[in-house]
Amino acid sequence: MRRVWILQHHAVERPGRLGPALRAGGVASRVFRLYKDPRLPRDVGGADGLIVLGGPMGVNDGHRYPFLRDELRLIERALARDLPVLGICLGSQLLAAALGARVSPGRRKEIGWKPVALTEAGACDPLFRGVVSPFTAFHWHGDVFSLPRGAVRLAASDLTVCQAFRYGRNAWGLLFHLEATASLVAGMIAAFPGELRAAGLRGEALLREAAVHLPSLRRIGREVFRRWTGCRPARRRRACCQPGPETV
Repeated sequence: MRRVWILQHHAVERPGRLGPALRAGGVASRVFRLYKDPRLPRDVGGADGLIVLGGPMGVNDGHRYPFLRDELRLIERALARDLPVLGICLGSQLLAAALGARVSPGRRKEIGWKPVALTEAGACDPLFRGVVSPFTAFHWHGDVFSLPRGAVRLAASDLTVCQAFRYGRNAWGLLFHLEATASLVAGMIAAFPGELRAAGLRGEALLREAAVHLPSLRRIGREVFRRWTGCRPARRRRACCQPGPETV
């Protein structure tokens, strides 16, 4: 993978831990900051991979955010080329929708530090093999998705039956924020205080928990993202995501 396109929907929902992983893998990135400029290329011809980040809008908000329809088209074209795709939070919902799955509000918003358990398939997945399960991840979402047809469910939480999935060889959707850093968490707390109040949560508590859980999440994210950067577009006819023997 030589160059990745990153679709960013909000100033505070940045690539986080993905940035160092891409640089360590020698992968250049082009960030499309859609909250500033909603224009997207019509095709993915200039990219070897696609990362779609989180955001406060929903998949079904295309009437308010027309660029969401352009994103769905771009994801579909990346999938058609078997490019490596990684969707996080909103990005995973967009990936699921592009694959024909239903995206709808969950029973309630899932915000904060909560355990994620790998399924049997998740424990054998090229990205997550060797990751100790369950692990505590950072969550901030209200919508959930059904498992796309042909996809493999990789993880679940107490509230959400499908927290992660893989489609084909090269596409992953993660509803939780594996890319989280202390500054990313603090930025989301500052940007979305109304969601915290509605959920009965306090930002100070989330920051205290971040100090506890971020070190282990950092180790997991570093390895998972390293493996993702090792994926290759199908046109190069090389094996995808050869996982190392590490346990994280």
